[in-house]
Amino acid sequence: MASSAAKQAPKAAPKGAGSAGASGGPPVMPLASPLMGKKKKPFLGMPAPLGYVPGLGRGATGFTTRSDIGPARDANDPVDDRHAPPGKRTVGDQMKKSQDDDDEDLNDTNYDEFNGYAGSLFSSGPYEKDDEEADAIYCALDKRMDERRKERRELREKEEIEKYRMERPKIQQQFSDLKRKLAEVSEEEWLSIPEVGDARNKRQRNPRYEKLTPVPDSFFSKHLQTGENHASVDPLQGLGGLNTPYPGNMTPGLMTPGSGELDMRKIGQARNTLMDMRLSQVSDSVSGQTVVDPKGYLTDLNSMIPTHGGDISDIKKARLLLKSVRETNPHHPPAWIASARLEEVTGKLQVARNLIMKGTEMCPKSEDVWLEAARLQPGDTAKAVVAQAVRHMPQSVRIYIRAAELETDVRAKKQVLRKALENVSKSVRLWKAAVELEEPEDARIMLSRAVECCPSSVELWLALARLETYENARRVLNKARENIPTDRHIWITAAKLEEANGNTQMVEKIIDRAISSLRANGVEINREQWITDAEECDKAGSVATCQAVIRAVIGIGIDEEDRKHTWMEDADSCVAHGALECARAIYAHALQVFPSKKSVWLRAAYFEKNHGTRESLEALLQRAVAHCPKAEVLWLMGAKSKWLAEDVPAARSILALAFQANPNSEEIWLAAVKLESENNEYERARRLLAKARSSAPTARVFMKSVKLEWVLGNIEAAQDLCSEALKHYEDFPKLWMMRGQIEEQCEHLEKAREAYNQGLKKCPQSVSLWLLLSRLEEGVGQLTRARSILEKARLKNPQSPELWLESVRLEYRAGMKNISNTLMAKALQECPNSGILWAEAVLLEARPQRRTKSVDALKKCEHDPHVLLAVAKLFWSERKITKAREWFLRTVKIDPDLGDAWCLFYKFEMQHGSTEQQEEVRKRCENAEPRHGELWCAESKHVLNWQKKTGEILKQVASKIKNTF
Repeated sequence: MASSAAKQAPKAAPKGAGSAGASGGPPVMPLASPLMGKKKKPFLGMPAPLGYVPGLGRGATGFTTRSDIGPARDANDPVDDRHAPPGKRTVGDQMKKSQDDDDEDLNDTNYDEFNGYAGSLFSSGPYEKDDEEADAIYCALDKRMDERRKERRELREKEEIEKYRMERPKIQQQFSDLKRKLAEVSEEEWLSIPEVGDARNKRQRNPRYEKLTPVPDSFFSKHLQTGENHASVDPLQGLGGLNTPYPGNMTPGLMTPGSGELDMRKIGQARNTLMDMRLSQVSDSVSGQTVVDPKGYLTDLNSMIPTHGGDISDIKKARLLLKSVRETNPHHPPAWIASARLEEVTGKLQVARNLIMKGTEMCPKSEDVWLEAARLQPGDTAKAVVAQAVRHMPQSVRIYIRAAELETDVRAKKQVLRKALENVSKSVRLWKAAVELEEPEDARIMLSRAVECCPSSVELWLALARLETYENARRVLNKARENIPTDRHIWITAAKLEEANGNTQMVEKIIDRAISSLRANGVEINREQWITDAEECDKAGSVATCQAVIRAVIGIGIDEEDRKHTWMEDADSCVAHGALECARAIYAHALQVFPSKKSVWLRAAYFEKNHGTRESLEALLQRAVAHCPKAEVLWLMGAKSKWLAEDVPAARSILALAFQANPNSEEIWLAAVKLESENNEYERARRLLAKARSSAPTARVFMKSVKLEWVLGNIEAAQDLCSEALKHYEDFPKLWMMRGQIEEQCEHLEKAREAYNQGLKKCPQSVSLWLLLSRLEEGVGQLTRARSILEKARLKNPQSPELWLESVRLEYRAGMKNISNTLMAKALQECPNSGILWAEAVLLEARPQRRTKSVDALKKCEHDPHVLLAVAKLFWSERKITKAREWFLRTVKIDPDLGDAWCLFYKFEMQHGSTEQQEEVRKRCENAEPRHGELWCAESKHVLNWQKKTGEILKQVASKIKNTF
């Protein structure tokens, strides 16, 4: 006890001292600390390092109070989640689960010699920045190593998958061969396959439905007569409304007196009576005949089905949405209109009418709602609706127009429109509708009033001017110009009025004044609009006005360097629109501005040739050669026009003048020779050619000289001239061709072969020479030599479609169809865009494959005339007449110079067309004057056909064409 007291004594002393000090005694001074005299530590007062936790080194970590973590909970307390799964319903369960997750599985069974433990030994430690860098490095290494072995691994995995699928194939793969064999199963075998068995029991497989068979009245009446009880019906059961129980007795007439049983015969009679009554209710009250059509009853039912294409659910949604819009904003007119149209589309017309009438009550100032109501209502009701609309909107033009449309009598229409004009006198639409119903005299009076009410309407002024006399029309148009000084149509109408009354000299002045007046009033002169007005004047027959307008506006807004090009385009546009006088005026103005331009004169001459008369063409050509005397083609066109008119002396005089203007011109010399030879003046032609050979020797002059002697039968003279020509022009291939052909005609094959070979030495690039030599060898039976010639020609002239085509045809004519197909494939590879090769390829195919080949040909050569001609022949062979005619027309339109197309077209019309169509093709061919084509040149260049006209050659070639395609 003493020791304990001694131990407690020092503790008691401070208390006493504290109390003494508190009581007022002197305070006790503390003892001096042993650290007071030591040096101050250098880190005091400095900020703590990053991540420093006070006391962590000696284990004195921070503490947490209960207020920080909440009240303590027992392990058996339930968790907050009421519906937690088993094993997580108490606090202890969740703590145990988190502890298990935190503990690492470091058992030996989880250890691998290479990989170590399955889990991370340091997963519970902090994840710092250096750990993140290390993981990134390792990931990069792993990715690099994975790329090195990627191909080998994927190949191995693919082999393993294939091996696995081979060992364990799917059921679908096991039956794949059997599925492929299903294509060989016939229809009879397929139908003989038994149906799959049904695993249900017999009652489920064969359900027995209750069958109700109506029993005839005769059955009941027969058994009623025998008195059998089972044939009677209890009166208390009733007969579906046919009899009503009365107190005491049944309805009279249905019971047999004294028997107490039903009379089935009377029941049938009552049923027939009831049906007659119902039919009489729907009968026509006027004629007394029924309107029920038994045959058309189902058709009427089908017509009652709504024809909308939407889904029922969509219609319900739209109806609900529109109802919401109407209720939200009942004064919104489009909502009522849309609702009514929805009901109309779904077949509920009466609902639509009710809705739109409700809309007129909610939106009485909406034109659209009233017009929709008038549209939905029948005739008389619509008139009442429109009358009500007029009371609400007396200034609405559309409602008045609708009211006039509802009237069937013209007098009633006039009354409605006149009433409308009393209320809306400024409406141009109402005035126009009213004037259209009146007679000319009354219309003139109304228009006089209309222009007073609507002075700014050009249409009313012009309409009034048309109905007035000449003097009054001039006054009307002057007033119109005063009221509307910015409209060009009034000026153009005034010019047309003067022209119609013979004052053509005033037309030019009026148009010029119009341009100046409109410019003064600030109106921009739109050149395209004025040209369009000129085209309308041309179509209306006002030629002077049309030409005056063109002259006035043709040069507005165009730069000087663009004038010629723009004017030529304008002329072509007018021709395309059918305004020939406008085009003629444009050409005339262009020739005034460019009198020395040969191209303008030439285009004007072609225009007159195609759309004008012979006199106008000759007058134009006379002016042309006066301004452009060096233009040979203009002289030749004039001479040809005279020659076609059978005025040979005039043609000679024109050529004589051409000689003076163009001395030693080859074209004029040859034209003069042709003129004389065509008119059987052979001696004069010879003299002209001799003079030409001496004064202007050219290869063409020599060629024409040889040709003249050849066609006249002077073979020796032709050969001499040919030899002389070849001394001067040995590189002109046509001379070698003519020499060889003359020798062939004389049956000197060796000399012909020698001529062709010599010509090929001088002109190896001439495809025609190679073809003539090949055909010569083929004609004498030397197919091998012909093949070698064509191969050599292809080497000399690569990518030549004509040589490839001849090679293909050579093999085909020899019966080698396989070789010809192979050559065609090679040809299309070397010349993929050759139209003649694709056309031949289409015809070489069998009939079923021609359509596909033609599609390929059109893809490669869409606008090639040979391909289009092949397609036309394809449709012709399939007897598709309309399509074939369309493709023939396309062909001759794209290339009118292809004579073969005209010949085939004419042959087609001879078989399937009328006489008028045949004549039209012949005339178009004569106007086109074709000069090319394999079939065409074979006939036109034959020595026996040298004087035949285009139409004669056309008929001759068409007669030789056989439908072998």
